[in-house]
Amino acid sequence: MSDLDKAKAVYTALLGIAPQADSSYYVGFDAEGQHIGLVPGGGPQAMTSPVAYWHVPDIDAKLAEVTAAGATVKEPVHDVGGGRVVATFTDPDGNVVGLLQD
Repeated sequence: MSDLDKAKAVYTALLGIAPQADSSYYVGFDAEGQHIGLVPGGGPQAMTSPVAYWHVPDIDAKLAEVTAAGATVKEPVHDVGGGRVVATFTDPDGNVVGLLQD
């Protein structure tokens, strides 16, 4: 996001809830069983469009499974705090998809 405060206002209005995580480096919303995250300065990380994250019970196993099927790891598994780890990969068309494990 080029302007995290403006994006936060738009997504707060869209979802009708306050963000669950609200910091200078990440704003996250938990709505209807889905997590929507906003990352400031997403351009350098090529995160300029929404990224869907799937909750999985074993993130390492799922990342191995999708890469064996033809995906490419974009961001390896890493801890983002609060007992949550995330990773992203690209599908064969270059779309970014996220995985998360709590």
